Amino acid sequence: MRSDLMKKGLERSPHRSLFKAIGYTDEELQRPIIGVANPFNEVIPGHIHLRQITDAVKAGIRMAGGTPVEFGGIGVCDGIAMNHLGMRYSLASRELIADSVEVMAEAHPFDGLALVSNCDKITPGMLMAMLRLNIPAIFISGGPMLTGDWMGRKVNLISVFEGIGQVRAGDMSEEELIDLENEACPTCGSCSGMFTANSMNCLSEALGLALPGNGTIPAVMAARIRLAKAAGAQAVRLVEMDLRPRDIATLSAFKNAIAVDMALGCSTNTVLHVPAIAHEANVDLPLEVFNEVSLKTPHLCNLIPVGPDSLEDLNLAGGIQAIMKELSRLGVIDTETKTVTGATVGKNIEGAEIRDRNVIHPVTDPHHKEGGIAILYGNLAPDGSVVKQSGVVPKMLTHRGPARVFNSEDDAYNAILRHKIRAGDVVVIRYEGPKGGPGMPEMLSPTSAIVGMGLDEDVALITDGRFSGGTKGAAIGHVSPEAADGGPIALVEEGDIIEIDIPNRKITLQVTDEELEKRRNNWRPMEPRVRHGYLARYASHVSSGARGAILLG
Repeated sequence: MRSDLMKKGLERSPHRSLFKAIGYTDEELQRPIIGVANPFNEVIPGHIHLRQITDAVKAGIRMAGGTPVEFGGIGVCDGIAMNHLGMRYSLASRELIADSVEVMAEAHPFDGLALVSNCDKITPGMLMAMLRLNIPAIFISGGPMLTGDWMGRKVNLISVFEGIGQVRAGDMSEEELIDLENEACPTCGSCSGMFTANSMNCLSEALGLALPGNGTIPAVMAARIRLAKAAGAQAVRLVEMDLRPRDIATLSAFKNAIAVDMALGCSTNTVLHVPAIAHEANVDLPLEVFNEVSLKTPHLCNLIPVGPDSLEDLNLAGGIQAIMKELSRLGVIDTETKTVTGATVGKNIEGAEIRDRNVIHPVTDPHHKEGGIAILYGNLAPDGSVVKQSGVVPKMLTHRGPARVFNSEDDAYNAILRHKIRAGDVVVIRYEGPKGGPGMPEMLSPTSAIVGMGLDEDVALITDGRFSGGTKGAAIGHVSPEAADGGPIALVEEGDIIEIDIPNRKITLQVTDEELEKRRNNWRPMEPRVRHGYLARYASHVSSGARGAILLG
């Protein structure tokens, strides 16, 4: 066993002595040692219950004859970090999470891993570490939050963000907003909707690195505890089978996950995280693959924030396995790929069925013929940009309007709330990419303000930053190259006409090449916002958003 490096033989007597100082017995040390990552903290509602989930995982490990060894991890709550300096640390934390799991698993050579998580950057960070280490491992999430109920309608965190714009527009009182904030997040769990956390938890299941049910069973249900026990037990069996993450996460498995992404209408952040995970698996996954899969995969689910259905509804309707079975009818799912169950995707989905066709539409009657995400190219985004096309109203799928240019999210947000943005405008927010931000902050506040003020059917937003999974509307992010790298978005001037054509995957700045070259010769980069500490180091090593904002060198 791998753990023999720290526990077997005469020379490891001091090591065993240290384990015994913790309370481990000789019998426990003879069993497979399973490292259990637990990023519990008292900041993130999606992580506040992870002690209970982790205890269940550890119980499952013991049931299967292994010995669990728990260690901690960090986590950022994107909602609480939103719209201030903290958001610049969110994406950057993904690399620290992956690195910290690597450190723990290499410094203490566990036989296998059970990685517990739930929220936005913690889940992809765990998956990146799993593929980087490539020792037998399984992922288990804490599950989604239930939706709130306010004045007879379903509400969630995004309802509160949009409420700010409604108050500024005079459509809601401040007292009503306070009442809404008290009801929007009623339980622990990852925020209720197909936002980034739930998107990644669902895709981990589709990728085959988590057990069926991982993405959709609500946090507060007993079934989530049972699933955690099953995941712990399976971690031991994976060691016995020597089934490793890279045996599972092949190119075909990533295409399966992208197909599910398209059917669900997932967060645009998946276009950052999935390539970053693939990079750790040594799988080449260029942005073009997302368009290729999107064009042949229908959008089957109308989930929050775009539609009315919640993760609980999706779970009751059959969950991810039912979606994969339905998509297999079109041939967009490779049913021969392996999974952490030890069986193939095809075997796993044999008994799956759609139990509510209002929540999971059949492929013969989709919400949209194409998938939820599209990659746009053009002279404004030569390396690509990303939009959740399933969240765009039909009239905004094509749009032509004047640029309103802002060099920071804060400036744009204040302009929106002060009624400085008019119907037809194209809001451009730049110097908010991986390097320029630094940290590529989410733009949930300005996009929610646009929706809350009733402008989402008339105003587009373009940025080299990124969006929350809660964003809807004609919001185009990840524009690459970013402004800090001298990308064309840095050359846009107030009033320039920008043309958006989502059906044809195009985004065009209506300025001649000669004029752009003239502007480029006069361009000077902005001074870095952060000069010291982790963010400064991150900015000096991070790649383009088109490559998943991975660290280089």
